[in-house]
Amino acid sequence: MIKRSVLIADLHAIGLADDDSVDLADAALLLAALDQPDTDIDHYRGYLRGLTADLNDRALTAVTSAERRRALRDVLVGQHGYRGDAETYDDMQNANMMRVIDRRRGLPVALAILYLHAARAQGWRAEGLNVPAHFLIRVQTGGEDMILDPFNAGRRVGDDGLAVLMRLPQAGVQVGGITAMTDREVLIRLQNNIKVRALQRKDTDRALAVLESMCAIAPGSAGLWWEAASIQADAGTPGAAIKTLEAYLAHPTTTAPPAAITKMLTKLCRMLN
Repeated sequence: MIKRSVLIADLHAIGLADDDSVDLADAALLLAALDQPDTDIDHYRGYLRGLTADLNDRALTAVTSAERRRALRDVLVGQHGYRGDAETYDDMQNANMMRVIDRRRGLPVALAILYLHAARAQGWRAEGLNVPAHFLIRVQTGGEDMILDPFNAGRRVGDDGLAVLMRLPQAGVQVGGITAMTDREVLIRLQNNIKVRALQRKDTDRALAVLESMCAIAPGSAGLWWEAASIQADAGTPGAAIKTLEAYLAHPTTTAPPAAITKMLTKLCRMLN
């Protein structure tokens, strides 16, 4: 069992780290452990090592992009059985990496993290792509870009399919022209799925707990702190909202806070005085 305070401290360390040094899959496990404090995180770390070893064995003779795509699908889908959960899509388990591994199903971004982890362990360049209402990955092998859909068994997405997902004319979309997300942004996307569903269920405590983790790993995202403080203020706890905003202003990554933050803080302080 890992105490919540220790997990939050580990997430704060990620928040201070450079984007390139973030261990995407391990960070996702830390986030999952916040909801499952009694679960052995090392068990899942060991599973991830086994997953990458399986792909390494399968990819030994994979040279072309098509062969590497087949290797990813053979291991992630064929051997380990991962698939998108279309039946219970809004189940919060689908964004918890531990439960995704247990159930072998999840949301697009959660499954994408596993694909990215496995591909990068082979030395392949792989990155997440944020498209409307979906999540894809781009893998570069042999100088060729491939866009894959982990939610749909790792199928390849061409220009036509990408145009549909991007809601743009086909002529305006090229596989290599989509901007990639940082791993930090991928983690925020993962947690946002839980936060949104918690708010839909009016579970304010859960939403605030998730926002705490999001602020920890992305402390420079003023909007996250503002949202947390807004929820606290609306819940009738202006003192907690003030502490949240003061924590943001005191954070070492904060340089020029948005006017909305300082304006809210001033308003909340007046309410208590």
